[in-house]
Amino acid sequence: MKEPELVIVGGGLAGCEAAWQAAQQGVRVRLYEMRPLVSTGAHVTDRLAELVCSNSLGANQIDRATGLLLQELRLLGSLLIRCADETAIPAGRALAVDREKFSLAVTQAILSHPNIVVIREEIKTIPQQPAIIASGPLTSPSLSTAIAQFLGQSNLYFYDAISPIVEADTIDMSIAFRASRYDQEGEGDYINCPMNREAYERFVEELIKAERIPLRSFEEQIESGVTSGKGPFFEACLPIEILARRGKDALAFGPLRPVGLRDPKTGKRPYAVVQLRQDNLAGTLYNMVGFQTNLTFPEQKRVFRLIPGLEHAEFSRFGQMHRNTYVFAPQALKPTLQTIRRPDLFLAGQLIGVEGYAGNIASGWLAGINAARYLKGKPLLELPRETMLGSLIYYITHANAKDFQPMKANFGLLPYNEGEWLRNKKERHQYFAQRAQTILKQWWRAFGDSG
Repeated sequence: MKEPELVIVGGGLAGCEAAWQAAQQGVRVRLYEMRPLVSTGAHVTDRLAELVCSNSLGANQIDRATGLLLQELRLLGSLLIRCADETAIPAGRALAVDREKFSLAVTQAILSHPNIVVIREEIKTIPQQPAIIASGPLTSPSLSTAIAQFLGQSNLYFYDAISPIVEADTIDMSIAFRASRYDQEGEGDYINCPMNREAYERFVEELIKAERIPLRSFEEQIESGVTSGKGPFFEACLPIEILARRGKDALAFGPLRPVGLRDPKTGKRPYAVVQLRQDNLAGTLYNMVGFQTNLTFPEQKRVFRLIPGLEHAEFSRFGQMHRNTYVFAPQALKPTLQTIRRPDLFLAGQLIGVEGYAGNIASGWLAGINAARYLKGKPLLELPRETMLGSLIYYITHANAKDFQPMKANFGLLPYNEGEWLRNKKERHQYFAQRAQTILKQWWRAFGDSG
């Protein structure tokens, strides 16, 4: 009897996780990735699962929403989280990876699996056989059009921006200092560039005036909504120059907030602080945290060198802004991640409105497991809502379509009974985390071996 076969479109985080999970279930997988034949404008290599924005997968503590989701993925046997753990680099309480080693580890695992064939080819239409589309936020225009036509709806667009990366040996450590927030023991994992009020205000003034890459008219309409804080736009990755326009202290209370940090040279908390996070295992590159931007490259060099400690910084990568695409998941998907119109077609990843690396990987896990079960004629799985993954998928498939925005893991998505909403936030999160792990283990013992 011929083994079932599955097509997966997209070799990013969700696509690779889906391919691995389906292959582990005995399904033959054809994984299509258009790079390097077709460029996205944001990727720089031909490797699978390349990280183009931050190198951090988020908080690694289980009493944090992302940390709980990461732990759930470990319990469920996620390939990509295993690769992340193996290529982790110091990042305080976060799980950050050496981006090159991470993508290499994932690529090698996928290429070595006997049930997976990787095909370097652009898919421009929706496959007619059982498939998972995990083409990501940079889905090509032709496939985006095909998806919109298939779903009977227009895609939504929001604009994402990636942060610059600085060469570590060009940071002036006589000004900058190492520390993690609230870390009282030894040197922290972040490099911090402290600002007094004068330096901060000068930086903000020049940031607002700086030349940006020209935007098309449609993009300008989006920017006007973003600047005012109105409109259906995802806010977590706004360009820093847009945030600065919301008020002179918007950055000091946002990505440059100095909470939990003291400059060892003065013993005082800075007025504002720019944090840099290690970006590779060798510690030679550092990512400017929260500094997504659409400034021109010359302006990035000029303005960011106004930051104390970065006066002579050399940039191994400048920031840039690119279009992200997602669909109205509440009108398009079942909680199994099947499309409502075609039970043999699944969607996964940022395309469905799941935000954050961990969320993308998690959606790929569910799509891969369920696509394999579909091909084998087995009942498809829905995760318990008490789990972080279950609540995240429930949200994107049940949210009010009028107000739908991309969503990342957060404890506010979890259901609770009267008496469970404990007064102390830390106790509440610890309770929810323990409950989620217990329920997930029970659920996976009941269903995990039946696939």
